[in-house]
Amino acid sequence: MDQGATPFDRSHSLDVLRGLAIAGVMAIHVSQSFPSNIHGIDYAFMCGWTGVNVFYFVSAMTMCLMWTRRAEANPTRKFYIRRFLRIAPLFWLAIPLYLFVNGTGPNHDAPNGIGPLQVILTATFLHGFWPDSVNSVVPGDWSIAAEMTFYVVFPFVITAFGSRRHLYLALALLLHLVNVCLFKPWAFALFSTYYGPGHEAFVWNALHISFLNQLPIFLVGCALFFALRDGFAKSDAAMLACFIALSFIADRATGSHEFNYLMINLVLGAGVAGCIKLAVHCEPVEALGRNSYSMYLSHFAVIHGLHQVWPFADGLVSLLLAYAVTAVLSYLVARATWHLVERYAQDLARRLTAPASKVKRAELIATAVQH
Repeated sequence: MDQGATPFDRSHSLDVLRGLAIAGVMAIHVSQSFPSNIHGIDYAFMCGWTGVNVFYFVSAMTMCLMWTRRAEANPTRKFYIRRFLRIAPLFWLAIPLYLFVNGTGPNHDAPNGIGPLQVILTATFLHGFWPDSVNSVVPGDWSIAAEMTFYVVFPFVITAFGSRRHLYLALALLLHLVNVCLFKPWAFALFSTYYGPGHEAFVWNALHISFLNQLPIFLVGCALFFALRDGFAKSDAAMLACFIALSFIADRATGSHEFNYLMINLVLGAGVAGCIKLAVHCEPVEALGRNSYSMYLSHFAVIHGLHQVWPFADGLVSLLLAYAVTAVLSYLVARATWHLVERYAQDLARRLTAPASKVKRAELIATAVQH
């Protein structure tokens, strides 16, 4: 395929995928607070957890797209500035908000409560590396920990691998096997002893949402980007078949229970690829996608507030109404945060990463306008 004309040029599919992802994430959390008590409906809503994994694929592909499109000096420094200012401002605002809403007492994700350690690790985006800090201060922040850690390593990986997608798949397989066969058994024994009896499920979940367990999804997303750009080959299918076979063997040998997770992610990856190849377009869903980050951070607070005042008994109507209200309010919050916070952060990122000639030109124009 001509690199000058890629599937990414012909559609708004990445925003559609982000919109579907946030719709799924809201679905699972709304259903937890407003269940329909209809097994099939609640199960369908609970499957919305896969939205986070769709975010991972889209994030990896977006980073590859941005990196290959920009030819600039100091690309790594500018990449970090853009990503940091995209994520940090809203996230830092979310920390005091959720500490106020949820308190600092013991909970499912922090058995011993939230203290300075958990807050500091969260504020510095290191919360993914300690079990009771990941997902304890800001709801859902485990995925943001994974995203930010991926951003740190991404420039080094893409600089080393370029468009050689088989290297991304090989690294994904290697890290998956290291996690399943070595790291997870060792870490589970270590942290189960640290937290004591009765906390095994908490430790197991923390290791499941850890960065090492999520990184292969990002790497497969990078490989998928270059496969879509350059065309699929039989060797891609062969490597994926090898990935599946070795993962199955490792899973059965260790009891890590990560094989099913891998298969779900590969199916999601195929769906992501299909959406992009078909150039799926839907403006309302794209609007959600363009505001998905703020909606992700805010919808937990919206659901919490709704739950305090909700007048309807649990049931299908209540669930659907709660979902619609959550989506609308979260979108409105996202639009407000765009005007109040995000646009200023992105303007700053553009100024910090613009070529010196453009900065000088902008200063001259501003001076001329003032006079």
